Amino acid sequence: MDGLTTASAGLLARGEFGLRPCTPSGVVELLDAEGVTIEGAHAVVVGRSELVGRPMAQLLLQRDATVTIAHRYTTDLAAVTRPADIVVVATGVPGLIGPEHIKPGATVIDVGIHKTDSGLTGDVRASEVDGIAGRLTPVPGGVGPMTIALLMVNTLRAATWAKHSA
Repeated sequence: MDGLTTASAGLLARGEFGLRPCTPSGVVELLDAEGVTIEGAHAVVVGRSELVGRPMAQLLLQRDATVTIAHRYTTDLAAVTRPADIVVVATGVPGLIGPEHIKPGATVIDVGIHKTDSGLTGDVRASEVDGIAGRLTPVPGGVGPMTIALLMVNTLRAATWAKHSA
């Protein structure tokens, strides 16, 4: 149901019909709900995991964004992310992305969530980016609920497909 099987990854890579990974799908739903134009946008995905980064890049490419994939070891990460209209961050590194990484008005999606002594935080230093980014997802309460919602969507789709193929 999570869209993370080898078969689902292959269908996504080929642009064919199938279950999609829940978190990246939730990010696309958030972008659509906020009226963010994906087509023609320059998007940077910071993170290259099979869970979020790679499928996120594929979904954005399928929506006609120009996509760059970066990661925590990218040389001069700020130079890569700063020109982006959309920045999706899923590195597993708390506070990796700050104001030096974001152009004014950009949409920033923080997929990271980390438990610290001062509470939950993401991969983006939200208090520093707030006011620079045009849109910024909160941590917690941003992408997490969308992941759960898309898991339910995938479950419904799979049940419907099973019913029609029986």
